Amino acid sequence: MTLSKAASQGLGYPNIAVAPVRGHPGLQSKEVLQQNVRELTLDGVLNALLKMPAAATVGGEPGAREVICSGTFEEVNEYFLKHELSDGLPIVPPTVEKVEAFLRHTDRKADEVLGVMLPDNRAATVWSVAVNGVMAGCRPEYMPVLVAAVEAMADHDYGVEHSGNTPGGDNLIILNGPVVKTLGFNYTQGVMRDGFQANTSVGRFWRLYLRNVAGFLPHKNDKATFGNTWRVVVAENEDVVAKIGWTPNCADYGFAAGSNALSVGRYTGGNHISSVSGSTPEELMPYIADAVVRQYSWQIMFSVGQGYDTLRPLLLLSPIIAETIAAGGWSKEKFREELFKQARMPARMFEKILRDWTQKPTWNLTEEYQAGRIPKMFCESADPERLVPLVWKPEDFQVVVTGDLGRNSIYVFAHNGVLGFPVCKAVKVPGQ
Repeated sequence: MTLSKAASQGLGYPNIAVAPVRGHPGLQSKEVLQQNVRELTLDGVLNALLKMPAAATVGGEPGAREVICSGTFEEVNEYFLKHELSDGLPIVPPTVEKVEAFLRHTDRKADEVLGVMLPDNRAATVWSVAVNGVMAGCRPEYMPVLVAAVEAMADHDYGVEHSGNTPGGDNLIILNGPVVKTLGFNYTQGVMRDGFQANTSVGRFWRLYLRNVAGFLPHKNDKATFGNTWRVVVAENEDVVAKIGWTPNCADYGFAAGSNALSVGRYTGGNHISSVSGSTPEELMPYIADAVVRQYSWQIMFSVGQGYDTLRPLLLLSPIIAETIAAGGWSKEKFREELFKQARMPARMFEKILRDWTQKPTWNLTEEYQAGRIPKMFCESADPERLVPLVWKPEDFQVVVTGDLGRNSIYVFAHNGVLGFPVCKAVKVPGQ
C-alpha cells in the first residue's frame, strides 16, 4: 500500500484508489486466498470503481538552481537526512560554485535532459548529474563518467523502473578506456573494495541519483526484501586484455578497443571462487562452469520465461586466470563457447526450479519449445536428465578481466535479467 501511494505520485495520480490484498498470495492456500479476496479485496475493487476519489494534486518541487537550505556542514547534512536526500552518509553540500566546477568538465549544456526517470517521472538533467556528483564526493573531472552512467540509467533496455523490486539487485558499473588511468580508477587488487575515490564515489553516485532523481526511497518505492549496498565501479585491466589478445568488455557492445565506455547491469548477488587451479584451460573450465551454475536458481526464468533470452551472467576473471586460459590457445570467444557447453543443469532441475519452487503454472521445456518460444537446444530429447544451457548463446556470458594480478580467483554474479539488462554508453571527454 505504501508502494502504491508513492508510485501513484510519480505517475501524476496521487489520489488513485487502491484495493488491498491481505498477506502474500504465494504463502496462502487456495482456500485462504479466496476467502481474503472475498472479504477484503473485492470490496476494495468495487468501491474504487463506484466512488470518485477526492481531487488531489502533486506537490511542487524547488527549481534546479534554487537554494533549499543553508548553514553549517552539520546543519546542511541534517536537512538532507530529514528530507530523504541522503543515503545516510555525510554528503558534500552541493553549492552552486561546486556544481558549476563539474559542468566545466563536460560539453553538455546544464539544462540538457538525458532522459526521464521512473518511477517519479523526473527529468534527468546534466545539472542534476553535477549536483549528485558533488554530494557523492566525486571530483569534477569524473563528470563525463557520471553523464554516461545516467544515460545508461535512462536507457529503456536497462529498466530503471525495476530498481526497487523484490530481489534487491543492485547495479555494477564496468569501466573501459584511457579514463581508467587518467581518472585514477583502481583496476587491480581489491577492485571491488571501497577506498579508491574514483571507484567508490562514482558507485555511490549511482545510488544517490536513483534516490534523488528517479525517486527510489526505502520503505516507499524501494521495496527490496533485503537489499544490497551500492557497488563500487569495476574497471577492466586492459593492459592484460591486450597482452593476451582478448577484447575488452566494451567491445562486446560494439565499441572499439581503447574506447572510453561504461556498461551497467543489475545483479542480485555473487560469489568469490577461490583457488581455481589448473595449468590448462581444460583443467580450469569444469570448476568455473560449476561455479556459474551454482549461482543460478530462480533467475533462469529470464532465460526461458519472464523476458526470454535476457539472462546475462557476469564473470570477473583475475588476470592470472585469463592469462592461463589464453596461454592454452583459447580466445575470449573460445572460452565463452566452452562455458556455454559446460555451464548446464539437468532439464528436470531446470523445470523444477521454475514450476514447483517458484510456483509458475506450467514451465515445461517441451511445451515451451513446441510453442516456438525457446530454441530446440532446450528440448533435444525427452530425457529429464539431459543437460540444458543457462543462456541461449555463448556471447550471453559477460567476461571481464580485473582484480589482483597474482590470485587465481574468479567472481560470478547472478544477473537480474530484463530487470536490469546490461547496456553500454560512451564516456565523452570534452574536446575529444
